[in-house]
Amino acid sequence: MTVARVADILRLLCEERVEFIVVGMTAGVLQGAPLTTLDLDIVHRRDPENVERLLTVLESIDATYRHGSRGLRPKQSHLLGAGHQLLKTALGDLDCLGSIGDETPYEELLHDTIEMELAGGHRLLVISLAALIRSKEQAARPKDLAALPVLRATLDESRRRK
Repeated sequence: MTVARVADILRLLCEERVEFIVVGMTAGVLQGAPLTTLDLDIVHRRDPENVERLLTVLESIDATYRHGSRGLRPKQSHLLGAGHQLLKTALGDLDCLGSIGDETPYEELLHDTIEMELAGGHRLLVISLAALIRSKEQAARPKDLAALPVLRATLDESRRRK
């Protein structure tokens, strides 16, 4: 596994006008958490037009499923569902999630996002630190529990700065 070229993937998604929210550890890193991650997790809006734009990006970066040796590529039907599409690409690992937590989709996450600007002027949505912490608590996997103290400290620091 290689470290994803997150900025490059995000730029491509923005240029293609894909509606998505950055979630997972990358969301924490983008908000100042001193952590590392090897992949990019996004929750995308699951409608046919948006999924077609997402597929355009996935094709351009040679996305295939990580688990399995047959080189299968995601299809529209896969990306319209609530499941997780765990992909490897020419730019690193990308997880396209139809929902997070207890099947919370893009539309329900919108109220828990912040807007950020990439170099080049592209704007994107990132799950808030508070919502990321809640999702990590809910997932309760060892790697999520290990990151919680750092995420909480980052949230406390960001609140002090305001």
